[in-house]
Amino acid sequence: MPLDPEVKQLLAEMASAGMQNICDMSPTNARQQMRDALSTLGAAEEVDHITDRAVVGPHGDIAVRIYRNDREALVPVLVFFHGGGWVVGDIETHDQYCRALANAADVTVVSVDYRLAPEHPYPAAAEDCYAVTQWASENLELLGGEPGKVAVGGDSAGGDLAAVVALMARDRGGPEIAFQLLIYPITDHDFERPSYHENATGYGLTRQAMMWFWDHYVPQKSERDQAYASPMRANDLADLPPAFIFTAEFDPLRDEAEAYAERLREAGCDVVLKRYDGVIHGFSRRLNQLEKARQALFDSAGQMNRVLRNS
Repeated sequence: MPLDPEVKQLLAEMASAGMQNICDMSPTNARQQMRDALSTLGAAEEVDHITDRAVVGPHGDIAVRIYRNDREALVPVLVFFHGGGWVVGDIETHDQYCRALANAADVTVVSVDYRLAPEHPYPAAAEDCYAVTQWASENLELLGGEPGKVAVGGDSAGGDLAAVVALMARDRGGPEIAFQLLIYPITDHDFERPSYHENATGYGLTRQAMMWFWDHYVPQKSERDQAYASPMRANDLADLPPAFIFTAEFDPLRDEAEAYAERLREAGCDVVLKRYDGVIHGFSRRLNQLEKARQALFDSAGQMNRVLRNS
């Protein structure tokens, strides 16, 4: 399909903003560029309670932000990991999206400010995300969370981390994960899939940028085959929680995310896969600009409720 007209307009606006190629920047400057672009996302939704706190991690405190609405009943808890190639992004860059998820799905969201590469290479981010998921499972009373209803989710690199945490929880005997929300996730380090070449440039995220991200997060190429870096490379994907995976047509990551969905399905997992045509990587955060972003948000909420509330 052709580019969605709203996406075409978005790409034109991005081009006119004169953003630098991330591959020509230092990680510090790339992080600031992403923060500087937050104003383009528009207004954020109100949530009844937003709390910042620290969770004890394997190598020090991990900052988290908790989004919770007033409810008499207990609700599921979604532990969310932001995207940004494991190098950029933070709690602030995904604040608007986490607010929207908390409202649309009627869940408590715990957003995780995991350690970033290259200062903290693989597996630092994965271990931080696992630690916070453990903490959430052990502190459901604090979170207003329903027992047995802890989910993990994230976009792009955060989708990779959500898939990895699900694997870790299975392999390490807990905590129990009830659902995975994998938003155009990174699942592999293979840059030769067709979508990497079809969408190498011109659609925001580039093939070159993905190589830059991998070089920072897993500089030891021999480690990239490990399942906790590339979940696609796991020998066994059985006994993993139900998943909703969605992809974007004009995204270098499209094929690996869809291949991961197929591998999960072959392993007997409950998987719903949806491709959004005409859109690009990162579209889901553009809730005030793209109708398909709002559609993906409500589809995600529906799939969470289907599994977590059996509705």
